[in-house]
Amino acid sequence: MPYHFDLLVIGAGPAGEKAAAQAAYFGKRVAIVEKERQLGGACVNTGTLPSKTLRETALFLSGFRQRQLYGFSFDAGENVSVSRFMSRQEPVCGGEIQRIHGNLARHHVTLLWGTAHFVDEHTIEIAMRDGTAQKRVTADVILIATGSSPFRPANIPFDDHDVDDSDSILKLDRIPRTMTILGAGVIGCEYATIFAPLGVQVTLVEPRAQMLPFLDQEISGLLVAKLAEIGVKLITKAEAKAVVKDVDGLIHTTLSTGEGLVSEKLLYAAGRNGNTRGLGLETIGVETDKRGLLKVDEHFRVAGARGGRVYAAGDVIGFPALASVSMEQGRVAVCHAFELKYKTKVSEHLPYGIYTIPEVSMIGETEESCRVKEIDYVVGRARYKDNARAQIVGDADGLIKLVVRASDQVLLGVHIIGERATELVHVGQMVIHAGGSIDTFIYEVFNYPTLSEMYKYAAYDALGALARRTEQLTPSGFWPQSELLDLDK
Repeated sequence: MPYHFDLLVIGAGPAGEKAAAQAAYFGKRVAIVEKERQLGGACVNTGTLPSKTLRETALFLSGFRQRQLYGFSFDAGENVSVSRFMSRQEPVCGGEIQRIHGNLARHHVTLLWGTAHFVDEHTIEIAMRDGTAQKRVTADVILIATGSSPFRPANIPFDDHDVDDSDSILKLDRIPRTMTILGAGVIGCEYATIFAPLGVQVTLVEPRAQMLPFLDQEISGLLVAKLAEIGVKLITKAEAKAVVKDVDGLIHTTLSTGEGLVSEKLLYAAGRNGNTRGLGLETIGVETDKRGLLKVDEHFRVAGARGGRVYAAGDVIGFPALASVSMEQGRVAVCHAFELKYKTKVSEHLPYGIYTIPEVSMIGETEESCRVKEIDYVVGRARYKDNARAQIVGDADGLIKLVVRASDQVLLGVHIIGERATELVHVGQMVIHAGGSIDTFIYEVFNYPTLSEMYKYAAYDALGALARRTEQLTPSGFWPQSELLDLDK
């Protein structure tokens, strides 16, 4: 049968691409169905890469880093054109799309351009995008990797061109003077710090009492302070009750607190829906939750699917909805589907990266989670202001914070705010994965000057905290207390 495959993947985003390549690497005959005009899903086309590219463009055009280095002020608002602001998206995202094409071609994965609909648990009918007759394709295993789209509540007038979600904001027609952002989650915070350096007066509205509550509270507090420093107004415990535009083209947002906001643009950034509508999941006995998300087991098999050979991975299964995790979910799903003795689970140690200005990244336990779990811990801190490389790049406000189990000095968590945080976190990630202690940082040699060497001084600080608590030497007996307390050593 020319259209029978070992694996059929629906969706060519991060989960779908990596799942397809993984199965093909082990000799499986694989096809991907993609309904959009480009590969890469939201990650490449409307989410991860475009927003991170805008962040770097905003930093460059606003002179933000130069301000930190040389202390001059620069008002970018009147000098930045939309074309300049958006100019880097196409080459960056286009390059990644070419890479995905190359990866799939190298693994001999068949690309089918169209919209998929389940006929049964092994058969998909595809409405081909080129208008040719519908095509039926069968497969031993089907993986749903259709991703997610921005949630659009009924009380927000998205038909107005000045009201955006996180997809449509990428088609910005001008740099506004004022902007209201509803939702201070990761996406809302990232866009707030993209526009504020350009001189946009940003108001960020969050229904919860705390912004980004999953962060270590100390790091969250530092980020809130930095938002205020760059001019972002944060309003918590409030949500939009009404959004209307007046005759002058200004958007009026009435909050649940009674406060009124006026802005030229509004961005709604609170939640996403799974892209499952139209798949015909009811024909295979599958139901979604109210947000269109699928439930899966530990092997990523879709709950309720007849035959047990339908799997799902990526944003369509919900939390944590990270591109990095989606890739691993796709790989692990096909390993289980074909009983490949390669990867059996996604790592329990997941790094989180928030591309705000400044960057924030974390992995592992926070102080708050340690208290909930009744883990005896200490923390060690190293501040960017005491680091030569940080001085060179102009970041004096950052912090690396280690959470350490007191009994054996094992590293439990790493929390970073500052330049290159999303890169630096992986140093700690490897130690956590290995079950290592902070002695790793004490004994290893780091390049100088680097931001990475702050791990060593944060480890010294943690040892000092232990020494002050016990008034004894560390278990190794190697580091005298005078040394532990001298963080300049």
